[in-house]
Amino acid sequence: MTLNYEFDVLILGTGIAGLSAAAGLAEKGLSVAVVTREKEPTVTNTNWAQGGIIYAKGSEESLVEDIMKASSGTSSLEAARVVAYESSSILEDLLIHKAHSNFERDESGELLFTKEAAHSTPRILYRGDYTGKDIQNTLLNYLKTNFADKVTFLTGHTAIDLLTALHHGVTIQQRYEENKVLGAYVFNQETRSVAKILAKFTILATGGVGAIYLHHTNAEGARGDGHAMAKRAGAILTDLEFIQFHPTSFYGGATHRRFLVSEAVRGEGGMLINSEGKRFMGKYHPDMELAPRDIVARAIADEIIETQADCVYLDITHKEPDWIKNRFPTIYNHCLEHGIDITKEPIPVVPAAHYTCGGVKTDLKGRTSLKNLYAVGEVACTGLHGANRLASTSLLEGMTFGHFAAMDIIANADKEIIYSSDMIKNWIDGTEEVDTALIHQDWQTLKQTMWNYVGLTRSKDRLSRAEAMFNELSYEINRFYKDACLVDSLIGLRNAVEVGQQVLIASRRNTQSIGCFYRKS
Repeated sequence: MTLNYEFDVLILGTGIAGLSAAAGLAEKGLSVAVVTREKEPTVTNTNWAQGGIIYAKGSEESLVEDIMKASSGTSSLEAARVVAYESSSILEDLLIHKAHSNFERDESGELLFTKEAAHSTPRILYRGDYTGKDIQNTLLNYLKTNFADKVTFLTGHTAIDLLTALHHGVTIQQRYEENKVLGAYVFNQETRSVAKILAKFTILATGGVGAIYLHHTNAEGARGDGHAMAKRAGAILTDLEFIQFHPTSFYGGATHRRFLVSEAVRGEGGMLINSEGKRFMGKYHPDMELAPRDIVARAIADEIIETQADCVYLDITHKEPDWIKNRFPTIYNHCLEHGIDITKEPIPVVPAAHYTCGGVKTDLKGRTSLKNLYAVGEVACTGLHGANRLASTSLLEGMTFGHFAAMDIIANADKEIIYSSDMIKNWIDGTEEVDTALIHQDWQTLKQTMWNYVGLTRSKDRLSRAEAMFNELSYEINRFYKDACLVDSLIGLRNAVEVGQQVLIASRRNTQSIGCFYRKS
């Protein structure tokens, strides 16, 4: 028996974008379901964000200029202006006054600011080196304390597909209805059952695609679930070739997820040196360590090849030890656990997949090309980032467009009704038990393919090799998926292969090296 749930709004994702939208909706009395595949809602890319969030008040126009410069002039000027001029009031209201996020302040209580790469002025609010974690926790506390009767968290639930009458209606006549999103099929990992969640509006806030790469800084759930579901439902995806690689992830540990060594370390004076102890960024860009991320990442990759080393090093030892421990406690403790005292020795670093600049195409209210489907945060593409994202715009974008989407939904909520669940097909369970070893191996093949052939540097030959790999993976997984009993890793693998193919297609189409996209041929 298929369970049915009904809400005004269904939000897929519990990062800053999803929670900001939930807050705006709950404040106006709408019922909201917030779904995450994780056991805890705190496991998100937001939680891993170290650097900070931009507070542009007083530097709006220079922020627009910095966004455009970092993107090599490819960002949407309109999106940049909207974020620069409207985000500060949202931040003040939601994060400072309501959620009481604990940004650093001086002895007199004034907010402190830091500067990161490609910013012309210090304008970034931060909390140590765990800004995202603090924002995540304070937003969750705000929602749970004030709106427990309006916001329902469904943890350990994996969204499978978006519902439309065209794809999931029980009659032929439903195919001719206006094509709009009606909710989603959601898999309960504990009971292994699938529910239909019907909603007036659905918001994708599922994050990026970094976890489809062998080395990345994301939560493992950043595997493109939202992108794949949106594509299957008929939404437009764009700019997926623009995958930003963070220059400095910690070189060490056995997992695919690499620990992020924040941009702020370089912003605070950290210097990059190669395995021979030589500072090298001067030969790649006049801004040296504060050059845009794509330039720093490729410079590190080139330096590793040139010196035939495994990594380069980020040196902050010229700062006072107590200052380092207080400014970067998370980084300090992580490195210490791996035998590196960053007050005395440099940090071994390598590039890793970090941020998805493209995504589900939206307007500046978060609306996609499908009616009643919104996308906010990293899963969305507003045009803000263009070919390359400016540091610390990610949390800001998620918060800002999460708020805008909520406001637009509130303005239109009375015009919509929840679709009848009886008119949507029940999920048909598969009967074949999955072989987890096969799923694991396919995941490894996917990650290796993305890293080696659709990674930091791409070429015609590499992309052709990737295409052959994807054709085989896609055929096998789709054949297997039809009759398999669901598990989260299989749902994610299906989505990741579909999104990986979209990154590949976008990379083949674009022959212009620009921003974080670099093709040798």
